[in-house]
Amino acid sequence: MDWKLEGSTQKAESPVQQGQEAILEETGDDGLPEGFQLLQIDAEGECQEGETLAAGSTACCSKNVQRKQRHWEKIVAAKKSKRKQEKERRKANRAENPGICPQHSKRFLRALTKEKLLEAKHSGPRLCIDLSMSHHMSKKELSRLAGQIRRLYGSNKKADRPFWICLTGFTRDSPIYEECLRMNDGFSSYLLDITEDDCFSLFPLETLVYLTPDSEHALEDVDLNKVYILGGLVDESIQKKVTFQKAREYCVKTARLPIQEYMVRNYNGKNYHSEILAINQVFDILSTYLETHNWPEALKKGVSSGKGYILRNSVE
Repeated sequence: MDWKLEGSTQKAESPVQQGQEAILEETGDDGLPEGFQLLQIDAEGECQEGETLAAGSTACCSKNVQRKQRHWEKIVAAKKSKRKQEKERRKANRAENPGICPQHSKRFLRALTKEKLLEAKHSGPRLCIDLSMSHHMSKKELSRLAGQIRRLYGSNKKADRPFWICLTGFTRDSPIYEECLRMNDGFSSYLLDITEDDCFSLFPLETLVYLTPDSEHALEDVDLNKVYILGGLVDESIQKKVTFQKAREYCVKTARLPIQEYMVRNYNGKNYHSEILAINQVFDILSTYLETHNWPEALKKGVSSGKGYILRNSVE
C-alpha cells in the first residue's frame, strides 16, 4: 500500500520535473533563457549598427571639410603666386624703364585724394549746392538729384584742383538726405560740408555767384575769391526761373555758362535745344575750365550732343 502511494507520488511529480528539466535545458550558460538571449543579441546588433552609421556620417562630414579645406588652400596659394608674379613683373618693368614713375597703391592714392580735398577746404575754390528746393521735386527727381551728387563728388575727387563742396539747406530728416544715403555708398563719409543753413547766410553776399541758365550775364572766369552756387533742382516739369528768382530775392549776382558765346544750335530731328544741365555736368565744365582756362574745351566736356548745341569751330 505504501508502495503504491510512493509510486503514485512519483508519477504525479514526474510532469513537474519534466517541465523543470525542459526549462533547464532551454537556459543558457549565463542563466538566462534563450528568448532573452536572442532579444539581447538583437538590441546589441542595433546599437552596433547605430554606432557604425554615426561613425560613417562623421567620416563623411570630415571628408567634406577636408575637401573644402584643400580647395581653399589651393585658392590662397594661387593668389599668393599671382601676387608674387605681379610683383616680379613690376620689378622687371621698373628695371627696363627707369624713367617711368611706378604705379601707386590704392591706399596711397586714397591718401593723396584726401589730402587734396582737405587742402581745397582751406585754399581752393568753393562750390555750394543749394538743396533748399527739394520740396519742388518728386521722389523720382530726388533720386536723380542724389545720383548727380554722387557723380559730382566722384569727378571732384579725380580733379587735379578740386573744389571744396558744401551742401546747404540739407536737413538730415529730409527726403533728399534719405535718397543720398540709399543711392550713394559711403555718403556719410564724403569729404564735404553739410549744413542745414542757407547758402546766403553762410558767406558774404558780395562773394556769391548763383549759376543759373536764366541769367543775362555770361560767366567769364572762375574766380577763387568767389563762392559759386548750383541750384540742386531736377525739374522735369521745367518750372521757369526758380533759381534765378531766389538769387534776385537775396540780391546775389547771377551768371550763366557761356554756351551762347562759344556754341551754336545744331539741327536734330526733335528740334530740341536746351541750356539746362545737370549739376554734375555744370561742375565738369567749371572743373575743366579751372585746369585749362579754355571755355570751348570745358563746354565740350559738359554739354552733351543731346542738348542740341555744338562748338562754333566744329561748324566752320
